[in-house]
Amino acid sequence: MGRFVIFGAGGRAGRRAVAEARRRGHQVTAVVRDPSRYGGLADDGVRITAGDVTDVADVAALAAGHDAAINAAAALGPETFFSSAAHALIKGLRQAGVDRLVTVGLASLLSGPDGTRLLDMPDFPAEFRPFCLAHAAGLEAFRVEGGTLDWVYVSPVGDFDHEGERTGHYEIREHGDAAARISYADFALVLLDEAETPRHHRSHLAVT
Repeated sequence: MGRFVIFGAGGRAGRRAVAEARRRGHQVTAVVRDPSRYGGLADDGVRITAGDVTDVADVAALAAGHDAAINAAAALGPETFFSSAAHALIKGLRQAGVDRLVTVGLASLLSGPDGTRLLDMPDFPAEFRPFCLAHAAGLEAFRVEGGTLDWVYVSPVGDFDHEGERTGHYEIREHGDAAARISYADFALVLLDEAETPRHHRSHLAVT
């Protein structure tokens, strides 16, 4: 049995990560903005607490004593959210003595077979580009400033199947594919597999 802190535990990916961690018998600290909204997450092995993933002190205090951290937190604004979260996680986890971070990312930052990022392709919707570039700034912060933190940035190859069920398996791919889908429940398998037994290090891992 392990101990995992999950930031952004109230979102779709975060809730599934909490459920998968409990399925495996782990203890979970579920970090959300407003604990009063997430009573359904609670059980004997889950502690729900308020926290700000962009605040170094919050990250350090909440992560202390855990084996690894999972970050599923996201926000549409401000544009600095993802880079601020990356900086806080890098510093805060170091202070907490937590070496492993599994963070949820975007498929649009993957390249296609020709080497072009999905978000740079001509048919990519322009209205989504600012959000994707904000995500890209967070990934770049991990690459440049991650130091000794053993992080992995995990994204779907394409997108989530919002109605999809748990199949119990997944595949790792090299390139992005906008048509590919994975359920949140299967995506949670990857998050917990990489938190429990790290196999990929300081890289962008794409799954479907």
